[in-house]
Amino acid sequence: MKNIILGSVLAVAAVTSLSANAVTICAGAEAKNGASVATGSFVKVGFTPKCSANVFLDGNDKSSTVYNVSAGSAKGKKIFAGSTVGGAVGVVGDCTSTGCTAGDVTTKVDAAEVS
Repeated sequence: MKNIILGSVLAVAAVTSLSANAVTICAGAEAKNGASVATGSFVKVGFTPKCSANVFLDGNDKSSTVYNVSAGSAKGKKIFAGSTVGGAVGVVGDCTSTGCTAGDVTTKVDAAEVS
């Protein structure tokens, strides 16, 4: 019984930590400057991206060789993600019929890394 409980706790901790370091860059509002991306393990020079209207964008500076991003539109149906692991951007999930939310995008920020 102890092993089952310990296994459940570790599984929840692993899933929870997937996006724990994700930073919201674009919050799905009007077109404007997004949140500044600070220097970190992968990002060597901080920058401020421009965000399009209705776009949610999250980034995750995981290590000196891995940076993940995910994005979706408040008016769209798909969530897209990409990483420096393979460089490709692809569809990683669907949104509801009313469009993507910030939560949809945050939960998929590490999805492209395993592809």
